Amino acid sequence: MIIPQLLRTEEIRVHIENPLASEILSRGIGRILEEEWKQQSEIVFLCIGTDRSTGDSLGPMVGNFLLEDPVIKKIPLVNVFGCLKEPVHAGNLEKVLQELNDSKEKPFIIAIDASLGRLENIGTIKLGKGPLKPGAGVKKELPPVGAFHITGTVNFGGLMEYLVLQNTRLYIVYEMAKVISDSIHKGIILYFRK
Repeated sequence: MIIPQLLRTEEIRVHIENPLASEILSRGIGRILEEEWKQQSEIVFLCIGTDRSTGDSLGPMVGNFLLEDPVIKKIPLVNVFGCLKEPVHAGNLEKVLQELNDSKEKPFIIAIDASLGRLENIGTIKLGKGPLKPGAGVKKELPPVGAFHITGTVNFGGLMEYLVLQNTRLYIVYEMAKVISDSIHKGIILYFRK
């Protein structure tokens, strides 16, 4: 299989069943850091969601994997907010963003969150430029987050979103979290080796 060129791409979409999913995403993350990150600020992976809803636990699960990653732990310029123990969710997102924005150097935020979409897109991970709008799938008004975003379509949307999130398969969320965290791990290595 050929890995597509990722030069100045606005959006990358890949399904978790693609055997090259983490390589494709990691190259996108490496490219983002190379082209967009100003090295005077820290990189923050802001993992949004809650451990109280299976479908909305993607962000905190990614946060857990990243906090346990030996490479991420060794790089002082990389920080992770949001995990299963201390999730960043609708109730505290604005406070966390305020704390990040009050720091001397504005951090380079890559936001990670679950999303709802079409049935055929379940299992698709998207890496995109610009902020994500957390809570949009369940019609919540929250501030946009991130210079870039990573979302995973965990289930279908359009009807009874809260119930759909509660009845999302943990297997899908877990597999997506593994691919996303592995991609971030590889992307960080790609960037910092240069």
